[in-house]
Amino acid sequence: MSRNVRVLHCTPEDVFDVLGDGWLYPSWVVGASRMRDVDASWPARGAELHHSFGVWPALIDDKTVVEEYDPPRRMVMRARGWPVGEARVFLEVKERGGDCVVRIREEAVAGPGRFVPRALMDMLLHWRNDETLHRLAYLAEGRAAPSEYIVSRRRVVPERLNP
Repeated sequence: MSRNVRVLHCTPEDVFDVLGDGWLYPSWVVGASRMRDVDASWPARGAELHHSFGVWPALIDDKTVVEEYDPPRRMVMRARGWPVGEARVFLEVKERGGDCVVRIREEAVAGPGRFVPRALMDMLLHWRNDETLHRLAYLAEGRAAPSEYIVSRRRVVPERLNP
């Protein structure tokens, strides 16, 4: 099972704001290229995202289903990507000071992907999920409400605080 971790400079709620907007899925999930539909109940358990993956002209339509949703701590999804197969994706978020730690774990659960040697699959998924967390960070940190938070992270003192 592939495992990746990243510290995001935002709150767990900011991360779950992104996860809760199904239309953003292809913005942070590597390989997803467009959204076709999002269930009105997203991100409740059983809700589906109807997306495509790949690049034109080889786009494949499929879906992702929520198996567990416990904001702002945990989300589990079953992502379909046939003919490759299906994967269970675990996203866990923990607050750490003013930041948060996001962990993503992914395992093949159905289809041909299950038969790829584990070491090779983990290497490919690790690379992919590293970029996925990088993209999620851009979105969640960008939604972090006060701009002073971002300014303080860059070690820049706002003008109103300069003597």
